[in-house]
Parts: sequence; C-alpha cells; structure tokens
Amino acid sequence: MRDLKALIAQMTLEEKASLLSGGDFWHTKAIDRLGIPATMVSDGPHGLRKQDQKADHLGVNDSIKAVCFPAASATAASFDPELVRTMGEAIGDSCQHEELSVVLGPAVNIKRSPLCGRNFEYFSEDPYLAGRMATAMIQGIQSRNVGTSIKHFAANNQEHRRMSSSSDVDERTLREIYFPAFEMAVREAQPWTVMCSYNRLNGVFASENRWLLTDVLRNEWGFEGYVMSDWGAVSNRPKGVEAGLDLEMPASGGINDRKVVEAVKNGTLDEACVDLCCERILRIVFRYIDNARPDTPWDLEAQHLLAADIAAECMVLLKNQDDILPLRRDEPVAFIGEFAAAPRFQGGGSSHINTFKTTSALEAANGLPVIYAQGYSAAEDTATDEQIAQAVEAALKARVAVVFAGLPDAYESEGYDRTHMRLPECQNRLIHAVAAANPNTVVVLHNGSPVEMPWIDEVRGVLEAYLGGQAVGLAEIRVLYGDVNPSGRLPESFPKKLEDNPSFLFFGGEPRATEYREGIFVGYRYYDKKKMDVLFPFGFGLSYTTFEYSGLRLSTDAMQDTDTLTATVTVTNTGKRAGKTVVQLYVADVESTVLRPVRELKGFEKIALEAGESRDVTFTLDKRAFAYWNTDLHDWHVETGDFRIEIGASCQDIRLTGTVHVTSTQTVPHHYDMDSIFMDIMADPKARAVLMPFMEKMMAAFMPKKEEATSEVADAAVSAEMSLAMMNYMPLRGVFSFGGGAGEDGIRQLLQALNQ
Repeated sequence: MRDLKALIAQMTLEEKASLLSGGDFWHTKAIDRLGIPATMVSDGPHGLRKQDQKADHLGVNDSIKAVCFPAASATAASFDPELVRTMGEAIGDSCQHEELSVVLGPAVNIKRSPLCGRNFEYFSEDPYLAGRMATAMIQGIQSRNVGTSIKHFAANNQEHRRMSSSSDVDERTLREIYFPAFEMAVREAQPWTVMCSYNRLNGVFASENRWLLTDVLRNEWGFEGYVMSDWGAVSNRPKGVEAGLDLEMPASGGINDRKVVEAVKNGTLDEACVDLCCERILRIVFRYIDNARPDTPWDLEAQHLLAADIAAECMVLLKNQDDILPLRRDEPVAFIGEFAAAPRFQGGGSSHINTFKTTSALEAANGLPVIYAQGYSAAEDTATDEQIAQAVEAALKARVAVVFAGLPDAYESEGYDRTHMRLPECQNRLIHAVAAANPNTVVVLHNGSPVEMPWIDEVRGVLEAYLGGQAVGLAEIRVLYGDVNPSGRLPESFPKKLEDNPSFLFFGGEPRATEYREGIFVGYRYYDKKKMDVLFPFGFGLSYTTFEYSGLRLSTDAMQDTDTLTATVTVTNTGKRAGKTVVQLYVADVESTVLRPVRELKGFEKIALEAGESRDVTFTLDKRAFAYWNTDLHDWHVETGDFRIEIGASCQDIRLTGTVHVTSTQTVPHHYDMDSIFMDIMADPKARAVLMPFMEKMMAAFMPKKEEATSEVADAAVSAEMSLAMMNYMPLRGVFSFGGGAGEDGIRQLLQALNQ
C-alpha cells in the first residue's frame, strides 16, 4: 500500500501546486520523476464522450464512437434503481476498455423549472427519487473500479448566467430540496469525486465555498474522494484550495498553479491545505491505476440492445383512451413526423454522444404495414402545407396515426435555457391536422422536459419517450405494439402551462442572483399545496393492465423518532396481461407548526406481476421520513404528532392510508424575551405550565367587573375564550400597557422561569 504522505513530502511546492490542476483538457497532471501517472476523465453521464483532440466541454467536436443510453430524464421515469445500476455497470465496462478513470456524472440537480436547458441530464423534481437513481448509477459504474463525479454541487438549476449568478436559497430549502440527492449518494455510494458547480451559492462561488465543500460535504456527510471544478468554474484558486476544491479542470496554463505557490509563500494559504488536496487526488488516481483493466471487452452491439431494453422500461403511457394501444400488427398504421425516421434521443452539450448506431421506430417497424410521412423538418422547424397534406393523406389510409413529435436539438442544450414550454408550433399544427383527419391519433414525445399539449383532448393516446438513447426506436415499437407493457412513471409534474410553475416569477433571476422564493415548494409539493390542476401529476403513468392495492399494514401505530416503521401493502395485477407497477409511498404530517408540503415521496418499489398475481411490498421508514429541517437546531427534527402513510399510484392518486403517531425525542431549545408573544409561549408545554397562572390573572384583568355590567356592556362582554384570543398575539411587554398586576420585575422573573 502506497504511503501517499511520504510521496507528497518528496514533492516541491511547485509540483504540489501543479497537481491541483489538469494536465490538459481531460487529464490529471503527471509527475514523472515520482512515478505519478496522468489519468483521463470523460464526459457522461449516459455514455462516453471521450475526446482525444480538439477538446471542448460543449459537445461541439466529435468524440469516439460510443453507445448513447437513455438520458436521466428517461431513466428516472423507470423508477427502477436496479435497471439504472445495470446501465452503470455497462458504462463502467466502457470506461475500463477506454482507460478512463472517472466518468463525469451522474447529474442530480433538481428540476426547479421546466425551462432549465440541462433538465434532460437531471433525474427529477423530487430529491428522494433523484437520490435513489444517482446512488444506483454510482454503485453500478464504480463496481467496475471506475470513478464517478456526481454533479453539479450545488443549486445549479439554470443555464442563464450560470458562471456568475448567485443562487440565493434559504437553509431549509437547501437541506430539504437541493442537498438530499447529493447526501444520499455520498453516504450510500461514496462517489470517487464530486464536481462543484459554476454558480455562487448565497453569494459565494461553489468553487471556494468552505461551508459547502468541507463543512457539509466532508464533515457532515463523510465524503472521502476529491472535489473537482466544473470546467472553468474557478474564480480564486487559493481560496478554493483552502475551501476544499482539490482539482481545477481543465488546465489553467500554469496561471493558477503560480497563484497557489505565491499564496503559500506569502502566508495567506497554509501548505497543509495543498498537501491535503494532493493526497485526496492521488488516492483516487492510484485507486484507478491499481485496478485498471484495459482488456475489458466492450460489446457495442450488446450495449445497443441493452439501451433498447432500458428505454422501453422508461416510457410513460400518459393517455390511452378506448385502449387505442397496443397497436395491432395486422392493421395499417401511419407513422408521421421526422422523429419516426430520425429520432431525437439525446440533448446537446457536454453529454452529447457520438453514437456508433441509431435505430429509429421506422427502421424497427420493418415488415409491419406502416405508411410514413415526414410531416415537418426539425432542423428548419417548419411544416409546409405540402408536408401536412401528405401527413393527413397517410393518416386517412390507416386505422391509427402515430405522430412522432418533440423538441428539436436547438430547444434543449447545455449553455442556455428554454424560453417557453411549447412544442414547435409547426408540430402542434401537424398534430391538430392529423387528429382532425383520424380520430385514432397517438402522439409519441421526444423531449427532456415537460411540454404543453394544446391538442391533448383531440388525440387518444400519448406516449412519453423522453430522450431514450440511440435504440429508442426499437423500444418504441416494442411498447407501441405491446411486446413490452409500459411501466414508466413521471419523475416530474407536467403543468398545464409554464405560468403555473412555482418558480415562474423568479427563474433566471436578476443579473447577479436568482432568488429561490418558492422555497421547499418545488414541483408537486407546490401543486398539491395549492390544489392546482396539472396536465399530468408526479408519479403518473398508465399500463396495458390494471393493479389493485390492498391491506396496508403498519408495524405499529405509535413510535419514537428513533424507531423505524415498516409499511406493507398487497399489490394485485387485476388485468389480463403481465405488467409492472410502481408502488409509491408518501408521508404527510397531519398537523404541523411549520409550513410543510401536503405529502412527500419517501419510498417506491417497482414490481412485475403476472395476470392475477399478488405480492406484498414492504417499506421501512426512519426518522428522516418524518422530519423537516429545523433552522433553530440546524438539524433534522420530527414534531410529535400524527403522520399519514399514503400508498399511491401517483402523488394525486392515493389508494390507501394509515396513521402512525410519532413522538419526538429531541428537545427544541426556546429563548423568550419581552417581544415573545403569548401564543408562541403557550405552544411550548413546559413554558405553558409556567405561564398559565400568570395568564389567569391577565384574563381576569380583561373581564368586566360585575358591578360595571349593564345590558350594553353585557352584550359586548368578552368571554374567557375571546380574552385568550386577544392575548394570543400580545408580546409580554404588552402587560405594561394593558395591565395584569405584574410590574417589570415580575415580568423579568417570569422570563427567567420560562427560559429555565
């Protein structure tokens, strides 16, 4: 086993500083005289974008031929961590074959708005789902002794001004929404590296934010690897070293290396910080080198078929009126839309894969009675009158017309955000025309984020394919014709219109900052709280069969927050064909003194059942399932009270409920002063006992004396209950103005007793 500290002791200060930046665009630095090799990293996260020459970080230049698996927007819809783990294993094998030490992914930033240009790379609006998926992918890739770089840490939820803007987020929102996916992955999967984001967080660049990179990531969550910068994310390199940013990528041409050396020499940076960064980098470098297996086979054709299998599991059936799907193989079907022949299956930017092969739905349907019409041009974003006329003609000749629609490449990419939530107008026009010609119209969507559907009431079927990777066409045919029963569920809410989104007023932000004023109410947490109609809710998805949930059993009806609860439900396939369903468990705080969502996802399980088959599904819930982030404690806290355990098919389709009473074992310290109001003091049981004798005197002071009673006074007499209501909002200092028989010394003695 290498003695890294001894190795670092042999380095000059200049060599140490050089190790903290890339050797070039994709490699770590080598120090030949000490036997320290360079290792290569590569963009991901749904395939390899390995570049050797003309390197860039926006996917402009070609990379090696590789396999493009479904993007995170799709894989999250599978609600199947084991499937994602399998995909990770395949990517890990590819990395070993190509001698790559770290793949840059997964990306787990929360989908705060449908407009974020990189939403297709992100899993979900829900941190629990994002965390489960990220953990599985990391475990899969790293099982092949290749590292991952979970990104972008943290609160990087827009592309607009991404390299300068500050994400201004309150503590509770960070802890409940934007941190948990990272936290779960770090605690359960230990990614080899973490990539910090471009943006500032509450005014401090992520690349030099010690609270973020050291206090939270390392000291609280126990991260053991190294932190690298996003490409070009470094502002002040010495501050970054001190904060815990180990590796700057890419190379800085020696500029920042010299700044680190100078800072050490002038005493503004402790050399021990430099040593620590070196040690963390070298630990990962040698972990890969010692386990490198360049002879690992990479079967591209096998991975192509795997990509098809995965894509089929991710597709979400959103509408299936009159069981229009699955299609029949012996009846003519019209395939309309350029995406039927040349599908859009990935996004633009650093994750763009140079695919060795693509299978379209039209190609996969070879031998079936399919009539094709282009319908529109994605590149030109147009649909001519002639193209629409040809599409209508094809639709009239078929029993079912399937329109392959979606967002063109230019609509979704790293580097900029969308400006609206609409499909191209030419495609909407095409769908309206086809649906008018043939009422049996189905729309298949290719997109990385929600779209509006002005034609939803005119079509009978909608299949959300997301960005399904290079074999998406093969997967689409399997699902459309019933070889695969669709089992995907929406990992995000589809609002009816952009203006309904909770971040609408603030997304993008002012020149220097964007305020996360919606707080914890992201996605379904907002729509449910507002009782707002959505186009399709979080967790929604249809099947070609039906499922029944029954017999919810809780392991107890009362527990402490240090205990665990198990919830078991029986699921039955009540239809006529085999299928899979996603059992979703939500937790709801029945009555809380703090503002909380109506419900939050705390468990899910995807199961396969034959027709008529039943199976039990069991979930285990611990303290975090019931807790919120208490900003007084700076910790997770459970309020004593009742919690509903809800089993659903989506966040708006709750089938079963049970209740458990949870008792908190944690004391929240209170400090009272002259401005504390009676209502808040009375909410604390211990303080209430101290205050009650005083309250009784106060209430008596408010009540009219008997000898003063007249019929007029009696009509307006303040009851004891009304007196209490009037006093609720009164601060203790109000006693001086309204009486109550206590002077200043008496109030101060009361305060002392309350605070003890």
